[in-house]
Amino acid sequence: MGLAARESGIVTDDDRVSVYFNPSCSKCRVTRELLDERGVDAEYFRYLDESPSLPELERVMGMLGIEDPRAMMRTGEPRYAELGLEAVEGEGLLEAMAANPILIERPIVIRGDRAVIARPPDRLLELWN
Repeated sequence: MGLAARESGIVTDDDRVSVYFNPSCSKCRVTRELLDERGVDAEYFRYLDESPSLPELERVMGMLGIEDPRAMMRTGEPRYAELGLEAVEGEGLLEAMAANPILIERPIVIRGDRAVIARPPDRLLELWN
């Protein structure tokens, strides 16, 4: 379905959208507003309240099309330095994100088998192109 149909408020089952969401994050709130304006009934996953599993993080990496977990990490977060993650690679980084979800970049918007890190928030529109 194209963006024009989406703007009319038409949503189908094939358009399931999930968002890794932190209500304290301004980018997450703008992302929610963009989705609401387009009639998208998204599921908002408050990942700080319920950490994603290691397999879920691996799945999201695949949907993002990235190989380095750092591409979906908040490397400027104090916890990153506290854990000495600059010297860690691969699965160790995923384990750190699962144990410390504050390290996960947000918002991550998932539609079908594709995902984007919505920074800036209008990047989410790529999922409808």
